[in-house]
Amino acid sequence: MTNVLIATEKPFAPAAVAQMSEICKMAGYQVQCLEKYTEKSQLLEAASSAHALIVRSDQVDREVLDAASELKIVVRAGAGYDNVDTNYAKEKGICVMNTPGQNSNAVAELAIGLAIYGIRELFSGEMGGELRGRTLGLHGYGYVARNVHRIARAFGMNVMVYTRYSKAQAASQGIGVTKSLEELYAVSDVVSIHVPARGEHLMSVSMDVLKHLKEHAIIVNTARKEVVNEEELCQFMAERPDVKYLSDIAPDCADRFKRDFEGRYYFTPKKLGAQTAEANLNAGVAAAEQIVEFFEHGDRTFQVNK
Repeated sequence: MTNVLIATEKPFAPAAVAQMSEICKMAGYQVQCLEKYTEKSQLLEAASSAHALIVRSDQVDREVLDAASELKIVVRAGAGYDNVDTNYAKEKGICVMNTPGQNSNAVAELAIGLAIYGIRELFSGEMGGELRGRTLGLHGYGYVARNVHRIARAFGMNVMVYTRYSKAQAASQGIGVTKSLEELYAVSDVVSIHVPARGEHLMSVSMDVLKHLKEHAIIVNTARKEVVNEEELCQFMAERPDVKYLSDIAPDCADRFKRDFEGRYYFTPKKLGAQTAEANLNAGVAAAEQIVEFFEHGDRTFQVNK
């Protein structure tokens, strides 16, 4: 019998687990849940008999993949999959998938919320501004960015984007497409970052780009901290006291922000973009459905380690 392990240090909502389990059981699979585990050894033991693994932000490294000798598929319930060693999984013949788009509205709403918080001077009571009429720059144009665009239009914002892979699609939606990342930062009042933590995107938010920012610009990062050169961001913010940085993940240099940039930054207590009941349910159900399609029909539509 196919054994599906739902391993989540940060658990799914009970309603999501119930639907995920029902989908798997309807296919004749056995479901095991490992929630709120505190030791990696617990994951290694549980994974040893799993044919399929569903995770959230849990680390699926070489040790986990080696321990899971029966494993055929890992599904990361969410868009980002940098927590899974995709290359080693490929070596072992293990399919790795994500669930793109399932969390996108939740993350997009948070991005706009952070932009509002920033432009209203962190709700300090000081005179703030409005989003209407300002320019939003989308650094990347994936599922989340497209939802940010949709919401920003309702606020009356002008939207620009820099993307290397979706220029035609962005232009077809009436978005201005810049020729470079530097140009995007130069024309934007609010920059919202939506690129994955891999390849050319790693540390792409550097001094070379930041130095082009408009006065009083706001940077919103609901992607990954690894896309920002944190040392150069701190250097830039020290030189430009008009700029704010808001994110749903604290940088490694958070103590320096606390010391030097009071009133100009905000970090949520933990990675918060997908932390809604709706996104939690959508991503979990999609993961379970993809596992069933994989085993029953060989469907690899969302495979990320081809």
